[in-house]
Amino acid sequence: MKDYRRLQNGSDIRGVAIVDRGQAAAGGPVQMPNLTEEAAADIAAGFLAWLCRRTGKKPQDLKLAIGRDPRITGAKLTDGLMHGFGPYGCRVLDCGLASTPAMFMATVFPEFACDGTIMITASHLPFNRNGFKFFTPQGGLNKQDITQILEFAEGRRAAEQQEILGNPANAEGFVHRSGEIIFPAEEADIITPYSAHLRRLIIDGCGMGDQPLEGLKITVDAGNGAGGFYARKVLRPLGADISSSQYLDPDGMFLNHAPNPEDKEAMASVSMRTLASQSDLGLIFDTDVDRSAAVDSRGREIARNGIVAMAAALVAEDHPGTTVVTDSITSRQLTAFLEKDLGLSHLRFKRGYRNVINKAVELNEAGTDCQLAIETSGHAALKENYFLDDGAYLATKIVIRTAQLKAEGRRIESLIESLQDPADEKEIRIPITATDFGGYGDKVLEDLEAFAKAEPGLSLEEPNYEGVRINFPEGWCLLRKSLHDPILPMNMASDRPGGCAAIEEVMMRFLRSYDGLEL
Repeated sequence: MKDYRRLQNGSDIRGVAIVDRGQAAAGGPVQMPNLTEEAAADIAAGFLAWLCRRTGKKPQDLKLAIGRDPRITGAKLTDGLMHGFGPYGCRVLDCGLASTPAMFMATVFPEFACDGTIMITASHLPFNRNGFKFFTPQGGLNKQDITQILEFAEGRRAAEQQEILGNPANAEGFVHRSGEIIFPAEEADIITPYSAHLRRLIIDGCGMGDQPLEGLKITVDAGNGAGGFYARKVLRPLGADISSSQYLDPDGMFLNHAPNPEDKEAMASVSMRTLASQSDLGLIFDTDVDRSAAVDSRGREIARNGIVAMAAALVAEDHPGTTVVTDSITSRQLTAFLEKDLGLSHLRFKRGYRNVINKAVELNEAGTDCQLAIETSGHAALKENYFLDDGAYLATKIVIRTAQLKAEGRRIESLIESLQDPADEKEIRIPITATDFGGYGDKVLEDLEAFAKAEPGLSLEEPNYEGVRINFPEGWCLLRKSLHDPILPMNMASDRPGGCAAIEEVMMRFLRSYDGLEL
């Protein structure tokens, strides 16, 4: 049996798709590819078996679609997926360059109506990485779904897969040519109808005619990822001036800066560009456009806690009192803004975009209105949009409100002007060197909880859903286990400048006794 378990990254698949020769030339450790064409073919067949079992359909009755971000290994992995699907007679659309949210919409748009889709992307990770995200009409797959797909791919469910898919050599349309499987996919364009969908949202939302963005200057930074379409196919046709936009052309090497709204260099770049060009608004997307952040007209970042506050302010206008689910590292100041200024409820939950989305869905099913699930990373999922984490959809909401406010002589930053920032913030990522890193991390957290209860001036944050969050006299600290790696991330914030040093001193006094941590 093959071993693909290490490719699982929560609800995604990620791996090394090509050797980084620059890394090798520098004498660093060389990461050998583990996400190959062969692995892609096996995973495609595993997804097909999983989907047949899920839908009750036969392979030849399924319609699938594949899209990719600009990474240089995207075409190769597309071929691998095609080789996995091809022998079983299912219909496959090759959407080429696409965004992750657009690939979900291929299950929604009636002209596509796909049973399942795959987006080839590794989000903001370096160029040598790649991966897969999967969708059905019900949304993105969960962690347990990915585990089952990989069990099929590895051969752990070979008999079941054979029963579901049948004998590939007998499938209609299966062709051998020089010993190679040939399966021509149909070319399809998902970005054009997806862009039209977003334009219609802006026209209807603004209520200002077919050119509602005339007189509005918007700087878009796509980081050479897949998001350039948003400037050219969404904003410009509606009258916006996008002349100050940068890095719109796809380039799988990402030579200018990381396509990542959490990256300091990337945010500084789009902020300076927005300010220098005197734009009304700046927007930045990650590689596959499921995350975004913004910049106001004064060049100030609307990211991390700020993008959560902005999304919540937009939702609050139509859904007063709703609940907002966020990840675990949001600030005290954000909670105060959401609850006191906007009159919303804030549920600080766990890291991981699927975690916050699933919690929001769970709340709604239990009768609690929850319109927004969002991470400080920029993953924002709204109930009105299938709880799909869609950076372009959030950007569209911001653009609509920017246009409306400008017509009133106001600016978008006015919506969150009362949001306060922590005076000092810091993150430290502590490697766990112990062999059983999961169990060792659990022990550290268990001991920390006891330490916080006994230490004068400290208290535990309750309720808390991830790690141990401690309240300090002038700030807080959260120590948690990484979702995927042998690391304890430690986030802290203080209400006074330089205050994180005092928090860090207390935490390090506790952590130094653990020889299984690399401090």
